[in-house]
Amino acid sequence: GVADDKVVYAFVPEIIRYYLDEEALIPNVPTYRCMYPEERAYVLDHLDELVVKPANESGGYGMMIGPRATKKERAMFAKLIKKSPRNYIAQPTLGLSTVPTMVGQGVEPRHVDLRPFILSGQETFVTTGGLTRVALRPGSLIVNSSQGGGSKDTWIVEDNQ
Repeated sequence: GVADDKVVYAFVPEIIRYYLDEEALIPNVPTYRCMYPEERAYVLDHLDELVVKPANESGGYGMMIGPRATKKERAMFAKLIKKSPRNYIAQPTLGLSTVPTMVGQGVEPRHVDLRPFILSGQETFVTTGGLTRVALRPGSLIVNSSQGGGSKDTWIVEDNQ
């Protein structure tokens, strides 16, 4: 739970630097922590470009996708952020990949995100499966099952060529 916390996530590069004295190998999605005045000011000035997420919610609840939100929704979120800045983070809207997905009687593109399972110890390896979450509503970027998303079988195979 701690590793998946939206606010803690933003500190991961700093945690790696502090404890391992090295830079992260894979960059984080830029994450703006509204509890910091400078980052909050940026978020409030760019609500039409960002995805705003409550820090203490899960499953895609209580979020706003700025490019798809109305002016009224953005104004409401600005008030929420100002009232309780510690409870919000914001990130750029990502262009999620799409994959062919069986929908009804046909195949249509749907947005997905992939969460591979990587095991670390003496050696590090990627398991032969993972979690691919899929947005089942046309055009939706929300892949959480609690918000109408689903999952796809995911196999990771080694290419020996």
